[in-house]
Amino acid sequence: MLLHLSVRDFAIADHIELEFDSGMTVITGETGAGKSIMLDALSLCLGTRADANVVRHGSKQADITASFDVSMIPAAQAWLESRALANDEYECLMRRVVTAEGRSRGFINGSSVNASDLKELGELLIDIHSQHEHQTLLKKSNHRLMLDSFGGHIPLSDEVTAAAKHYIAVSAKLQARLANEEEYTAKVQLLSYQIDELDKLALRSGELDELEQEIKQLSNAEDILRNNQRALSLCQNDEGVGALDLLNQAFRIIQDNLESDVTLNEIADMLESARIQIDEASHQLQYRVDNFDLDPERLSLLEARYDDIMSVARRHRIDASELNELFQSLSEDLASLNNDDSNIEALEQQQTLALQTYQALANKLSDARHLAANTLQQKVNEQLQHLSMKGCRFEVALTSWQEPVNKLGNEDIEFLISTQPNKPAQALAKIASGGELSRISLAIQVIIAQTSAVGCMVFDEVDVGIGGAVAEVVGNLLQALSTNTQVLCVTHLAQVAVKGHQHILVSKLHNEESVSTNLEQLETDEKILEIARMIGGISVNEQTMAHAKAMLNIAH
Repeated sequence: MLLHLSVRDFAIADHIELEFDSGMTVITGETGAGKSIMLDALSLCLGTRADANVVRHGSKQADITASFDVSMIPAAQAWLESRALANDEYECLMRRVVTAEGRSRGFINGSSVNASDLKELGELLIDIHSQHEHQTLLKKSNHRLMLDSFGGHIPLSDEVTAAAKHYIAVSAKLQARLANEEEYTAKVQLLSYQIDELDKLALRSGELDELEQEIKQLSNAEDILRNNQRALSLCQNDEGVGALDLLNQAFRIIQDNLESDVTLNEIADMLESARIQIDEASHQLQYRVDNFDLDPERLSLLEARYDDIMSVARRHRIDASELNELFQSLSEDLASLNNDDSNIEALEQQQTLALQTYQALANKLSDARHLAANTLQQKVNEQLQHLSMKGCRFEVALTSWQEPVNKLGNEDIEFLISTQPNKPAQALAKIASGGELSRISLAIQVIIAQTSAVGCMVFDEVDVGIGGAVAEVVGNLLQALSTNTQVLCVTHLAQVAVKGHQHILVSKLHNEESVSTNLEQLETDEKILEIARMIGGISVNEQTMAHAKAMLNIAH
């Protein structure tokens, strides 16, 4: 519920401070006094588009602040809490500042926010119905939203829309996948072939280095054997001229001289050590020569294996050392394709599930819409009787779509009207006159407002085009509505104004330099005077005053 509104330097308003009560508040004033300025300022505070034109001439900025009680609006509480903007008092302070240069700033409970946040929260706090709202009835696209709002199934409608979008997206993906089936199959076959080839190759870690080393050894086998034999001959020669024989001779000579020259002991030790080393080397060389295997078949096998490895590497245009890494990468790619939700079978399953989900939600929404349509028809027709449209019949037509899935649900929705008995109902734009459309719109607005979860309903001259007894009925409707929610009503009809629990008068103040709008809350005697003016126009006399007093007494 709206508690307080502060307006500074907005349009022609200098400074306005208003406190609001629960129940019904009426706003009246002479034509041109600026009755809608307060609502325009409130709308700006709630996120409507701002520009420099709203700033009072000569001022630096317009500043509007609105205070709301959200204790009875769970949706608004949840919105504030989700953005860490809530406070413990269940009070919400919204503020909008617009500079003379056209820059705009928004605040919620002191925290800076953007205009879309103000608008989003504002839609949870206030529902504004303008005098031109009956024009929205001429657009069939608005009828679905009105019915869903009345039935309270907008969240379900949003779920249906999301489910339809998901089904459409999955279907499009499936169609694209089917169109590229050949390409997909070719890719799977190529990967399978490449993986199979690498799997059969079975390259071991380090195998390439081993092959290169052994091939090199076998390729030079004859040279290696010949060199080993020559080295063995130099170490150990049958003719006694080998290194070992010569060392033995030198060792014996030194041994013979040891008794004469003890200083030769160290030399003898060194010769002995060398003789032992040469002897060991000779044994090793002999072993290698005796066991050396030329094995040309082994060389041929190794070379063939090496060629196979290098051939596969060349086909993939990589180094042979990277083949194992490639095998792992290709295996992951194939597994990804096989497990990807883009394969036809998986997509077909997704499509079936998406369709089932959509149909379940859409059917649930259809049932709710049919119930809501019947209730709305009944209630609106009852109100039309009260609004002196006894021959008028309002209908809500729900027509199934041709396509199986539609983002709007299973049915098209249109409001129809028949203004004469026994005549078929037709589109509003074809049948209703301007005055009839205004009353039909008012009846629908009031009925829909009864189910609204917002804390404040605003009606801006929705009673245009009516008068007499019908005006009194309108006043009764709005007064009855105010028992459940706060109602603000800008009106030019005395029959509506007398129903208000709170009365605000809008007037213009003139001075030599400027004109400004003034709003003041009226007390009982002031109410009588304003109602008398609304009844009698320029002429306010005892009769109009008495009539006004009587109307107020009856209304309350």
